[in-house]
Amino acid sequence: MTPSTGTPAAEAQVTGTPVAETQVTKTPAAEAQVTGTPVTEAPAVDWANPLRDPRDRRLPRIAGPSGLVIFGVTGDLSRKKLMPAIYDLANRGLLPPGFSLLGFARRDWEDQDFAQVVHDSVREHARTEFREEVWQQLAEGMRFIPGDFDDDAAFKQLRASVDELDASRGTSGNYAFYLSVPPKFFPKVVQQLKKHGLADAPEGSWRRAVIEKPFGHDLASARELNAIVHEVFDPDQVFRIDHYLGKETVQNILALRFANQMYEPIWNRSYVDHVQITMAEDIGIGGRAGYYDGIGSARDVIQNHLLQLMALTAMEEPASFDAESLLAEKLKVLKSVKLPGNLGEHTVRGQYTESWQGGERVRGYLQEDGINPRSTTDTYAAVKLEVDNRRWAGVPFYLRTGKRLGRRVTEIAVVFQRAPHSPFDSTATEELGANAIVVRVQPDEGMTVRFGSKVPGTSMEIRDVSMDFAYGESFTESSPEAYERLILDVLLGDANLFPRHQEVEESWKILDPIEGYWDTHGKPAQYPSGSWGPEEADEMLARDGRSWRRP
Repeated sequence: MTPSTGTPAAEAQVTGTPVAETQVTKTPAAEAQVTGTPVTEAPAVDWANPLRDPRDRRLPRIAGPSGLVIFGVTGDLSRKKLMPAIYDLANRGLLPPGFSLLGFARRDWEDQDFAQVVHDSVREHARTEFREEVWQQLAEGMRFIPGDFDDDAAFKQLRASVDELDASRGTSGNYAFYLSVPPKFFPKVVQQLKKHGLADAPEGSWRRAVIEKPFGHDLASARELNAIVHEVFDPDQVFRIDHYLGKETVQNILALRFANQMYEPIWNRSYVDHVQITMAEDIGIGGRAGYYDGIGSARDVIQNHLLQLMALTAMEEPASFDAESLLAEKLKVLKSVKLPGNLGEHTVRGQYTESWQGGERVRGYLQEDGINPRSTTDTYAAVKLEVDNRRWAGVPFYLRTGKRLGRRVTEIAVVFQRAPHSPFDSTATEELGANAIVVRVQPDEGMTVRFGSKVPGTSMEIRDVSMDFAYGESFTESSPEAYERLILDVLLGDANLFPRHQEVEESWKILDPIEGYWDTHGKPAQYPSGSWGPEEADEMLARDGRSWRRP
């Protein structure tokens, strides 16, 4: 038998390249081996697999030969999100057979100890069922490197493990380095990667850095952090994780707007009254006092999550669905954001106080363990912004986030203007609100369209009703976790869902003046745990003749 050569379909499974783009050129020598005819100089013939069609969507994108190194592998993020996501990807057949996982932390573990930790995390948190054969194949490629970030010997051991896995698992020198560590350690880790030659990819291979938020605590620190990281990795090698952008419902904003004719014509100032973007949590700070105090909800959520959601909601149609086109349109929005003239009237910060929530008495923020009783850190923030361009001029965007609120929910509500004229008397429409399109990001992923309908009966009475789309009911396949999509995109080199450094810096330019105003004007307003925020936030919208939507 003649040994088989790689077919386009096989190549696609290894590299993640769409089959339609794969072409094999038959050389005269190869032709001679098959037919036995003498070699003659003839023009090369392009050949494509006739059994594949570019419209065939059955084969998913599969990562090519690669490995992932996680720094800070013993943290909660790694145990609860990253390791289960890696297993789920392997279980779905989206990782290469030789995929390798290396953990780096200050623990005196052997490789088998690390594998056991991953096993326990997968058993507890994985989304898909546990299959022993998948686990065994994944476990063969696991290695653990004990050490500190300034330990040269540990990084030499990491380099040796990478080289060994290249040979034994066929990772081809392709590695992503996931920095699941506090930002203060970023400079040391990336400098060590450079010092020991780990940031430099061999010929034909790639190296990438994955960075978790926060990306600095203001514009100056963000620029400094970007400069440090970019000394070692080129901008297109750096993937900044915002897990909200990995959620199906966030990506569905673009599908909703640009794949449907019925929404885009009314998605502008001529029809939209205002937009509300809410991220509410029903928990307190838990054990995060050391991180949270001095940061607050605006820096933690508005600067990244909510401004990204705002950019996706307000952006123009990109030229194509690629990273550069998306970046260009999102940047236009962020650069067009206009702060209110009176920050005292159009921004609010608050702190939750002791109260009843969920059937139990909970402590206020200032009573939490590790919090300074005189802290002015915000656990609630609401701001009014405008986008100063032709599409959105005069339309306010209200962004709010907070802890210890009524329930856990993230949503985008596009609220429309009322009908310019109503032939019905006021009693018929007294229970009619404004039309709205609400995109539910979490936890009940989907979308609601709210409009008015006549109530059955002899009298003319119009009341709000909702038409609802839920992911869990409309699709048989459950939505993957955000980290599954994002880790796979890192391995594929697809940067569509990752904020670039320009977006990070523009977001800080928006938030820094607000934080500066809060630092010099009063203290946070108080609101009881389990409520929907301080009264001052309700008054902020009441001045504009509007009210917060109750999720």
